[in-house]
Amino acid sequence: MDPLVILFGFLVGVLVGLTGVGGGSLMTPILILIFGFKPVTAIGTDLAYGAVTKTVGGWRHWRARTVNQSLSWWMALGSVPAAVSGVWVLSVIRHAAGKGFDDTVLNIVAAALLFTGAATLARALFLPKVVEKERESFVLERRHKISAIVLGGFVGFVLGITSAGSGSLIAVGLIMLFRLAPRQVVGTDVFHAAILLWAAALAHVVAGNVDFGLAGTILIGSVPGVWVGSHWSIRTPVAALRTTLGVILIAAGLALLYKAGAAIPIPVLAGLPLGLLAWLLAKELLRRRRLATPVPAAER
Repeated sequence: MDPLVILFGFLVGVLVGLTGVGGGSLMTPILILIFGFKPVTAIGTDLAYGAVTKTVGGWRHWRARTVNQSLSWWMALGSVPAAVSGVWVLSVIRHAAGKGFDDTVLNIVAAALLFTGAATLARALFLPKVVEKERESFVLERRHKISAIVLGGFVGFVLGITSAGSGSLIAVGLIMLFRLAPRQVVGTDVFHAAILLWAAALAHVVAGNVDFGLAGTILIGSVPGVWVGSHWSIRTPVAALRTTLGVILIAAGLALLYKAGAAIPIPVLAGLPLGLLAWLLAKELLRRRRLATPVPAAER
């Protein structure tokens, strides 16, 4: 039982409960880059522990009445079979790639992380400005149900192969397609992810990709972590946290590409995420300065 695994499990669990993002997107690269597990084992184990973690978070959000259950179940109608299909495709890739399987999976996971990181940044930086008339509930029409199934199918397939994206990609869809208010976005996202992750995790168990001892060790930290994060989500502004998380996901994607043998110069590997964080920090400081500057009477 590695105390460091427990610590990382707790920290990732807090992020999951707080933002609805960060489970598979963070723990899979952590297991690969820091602890040295094979990619397919990291993916399967991540989904197995994540199913329990998201279930705890989903229950907390359900108790807090921040879950649109109808929308969650319609998304699951597309995501559950798609996730199982993704696990099957991963098995096909394993037989086809042979000795290059690990590098192939690293590249796939890296691509998913880069896309997820970009989606997370877009959600934090741009979507609040373009989405109007946020709502906490609405009547599902036929077009909403079709959109939910398609969204769930896309995310479920990506998750089955990479374990990434169940939080940030679904969240972006909930904002853009359904204009849900922030609390409902997080609650519905986590509740649906619990359903989706159980399906994907069971498929990976059947495929033999789960390290149960490792999953249990992560759970020791992640279950209390997601409990704490879910409790804080109701009263904590998380836009800055999501922005930072988006940069971390992009950095993790680049690191996985480097591990897979991509010719990424070290200055780019380290400088791009740090430069992006510096730009975001400078932008936030300028925004605060503008807000703090009094407007002259003649311009009022």
